[in-house]
Amino acid sequence: MINIDFLNNQSEFETNEFEIIINKVAEEVLRVHNITKNVEISVVFTDDNEIKSINNEFRNINASTDVLSFPQYEYITAGDVSDINDEILVIGDVIISLEHAQMQSVEYNHSINREVGYLATHSILHLLGYDHMNEDDKKLMRDKEELVMKNIKLTRED
Repeated sequence: MINIDFLNNQSEFETNEFEIIINKVAEEVLRVHNITKNVEISVVFTDDNEIKSINNEFRNINASTDVLSFPQYEYITAGDVSDINDEILVIGDVIISLEHAQMQSVEYNHSINREVGYLATHSILHLLGYDHMNEDDKKLMRDKEELVMKNIKLTRED
């Protein structure tokens, strides 16, 4: 079971549909990792100004970005929660700039729904310990992203 706490800190976009998509993404990420424990995630919708401020505060990067991930746990193996004995896995926080997502959806010629779904997939994988700092890790993460997006039928054509 997954519980997602949504917070909307922006006013340009209605978020109901994004919340539905992110719930599907999160459920699928857990399913492909065979995670049956209760999981909680916090998702914040924001704009470029706020995400820039957060990016600067926590990463010392004074620029906006599309999504930030703040994992709660460190993992021995990405996606493996078997050594975590917490009754509820509060795996972390996701912050998505919907303003940035809109720009990227235009740039990549697909819907904002597809972009938000991808950003959520990418970020939740980060919360589970995936990264893309070297080529092997990047390939593993990209393969998981593609699998999740395909399984929830959020393709590049959407």
